Amino acid sequence: MQSWINPIDLPDNIRDEDGNGYQDDVNGWNFAEQNNLIIDYKYLGMLDEKIKTFFAYQSKALTGIASAEEMAWLKKQRQDKNFIKKLQIYGNFMHGTHVAGIAARESAAAKILVVKLIPTEVKLPGQKITDKGLGIKLLKKGLGILAQQQMVMLEEIAYYVANHKADVANGSFGTGYAQAEVIIAMLFKTIMRRDPSPAESKELVLHFLNTLIKEGKKMMTAAPATLFVFAAGNDGINNDEFPTSPAGIKSDNSITVAATTDISSLATFSNYGVKTVEVAAPGVAISSTVPGNQYLKVSGTSQAAPYVANIASKVKDANPGLSAKQVKKILMETVDIKGFLKNHVSTSGLVNGERAIRAAEISKNKTLGEATLQARAEIADQTSNGQEQYLSPHPAARNFVLPLPSNFKL
Repeated sequence: MQSWINPIDLPDNIRDEDGNGYQDDVNGWNFAEQNNLIIDYKYLGMLDEKIKTFFAYQSKALTGIASAEEMAWLKKQRQDKNFIKKLQIYGNFMHGTHVAGIAARESAAAKILVVKLIPTEVKLPGQKITDKGLGIKLLKKGLGILAQQQMVMLEEIAYYVANHKADVANGSFGTGYAQAEVIIAMLFKTIMRRDPSPAESKELVLHFLNTLIKEGKKMMTAAPATLFVFAAGNDGINNDEFPTSPAGIKSDNSITVAATTDISSLATFSNYGVKTVEVAAPGVAISSTVPGNQYLKVSGTSQAAPYVANIASKVKDANPGLSAKQVKKILMETVDIKGFLKNHVSTSGLVNGERAIRAAEISKNKTLGEATLQARAEIADQTSNGQEQYLSPHPAARNFVLPLPSNFKL
């Protein structure tokens, strides 16, 4: 894995040689704090034995091999607000490095352009709204504006990615239904001086998330040559009914990924949706890089998405003439069909990297349809990695997986 290097901008001279509006963006840009500090190393020492143990036991819980004592320990930590806050901060800190390690795995020529869009410690916009006279209609309008503002930043990021000709962009972030409920409850109580009713909450949450998704389509238009790979979400719910952004954005150059436990089952925490989630990929106990030259096993659709981004980049390498739409088509039409994914993702399938890459190679001389059919005939379905014993996850295992990193503090 290599870091992408801006061939024009020079480091640490506070100048913008390429005239793109981002000074010293040598390896990428931090849109969250508007600087070129893509990793804030002041958080480096946070990875202590307690956090390591949490992720180790999390992996065991999700693969069904955690002991009763280990599950009790996890439950105790989950109730420790100070520990959970520290875990969330560390999770934001290491998240991009872990995801990048998966996206570039076994891809020596891969160049990682880093875009940071979520601060390591996040605050909720709009907390200064205190006018008691505002009604639900105005609150709804305000939530729409808040959603539009967030997507303006994502559109700016998309233009940045397109300007640097990125073929694949991984998006392991998002705001899910449960997260939006918390945001709406906080704002509602601040403005209305009472808790929302279930009906009011649902109306406002759906309005907020659907506005995020609607406005997010501008992001796809801003970078039409880039395939955006989005994580489905870690709430274990149906995105068709309970939207997640940006996972719910549907475009020719976007694909949304659910997580599986190896190749045997849908991960207990994974969001799904036959209309809104296209494919699945392994996302449980995935070992990858974290800052400080260390490795950590982490679980989430955040880990499944870069697995697919990795394959997408290799598909593009196999046939550079493919468009983002065609790469998506190959990924979807070369999956392993799995019964446990029927009615959960639109393809009913698990991404098959070897088959997808072979289809891309064949597509240099044949039509895409012919290429995917031939690749399916040549490449068998995947078999389990056989490295570990995967059992049924503990019933409470999904409670120990962090939600997708969001722009909004929960």
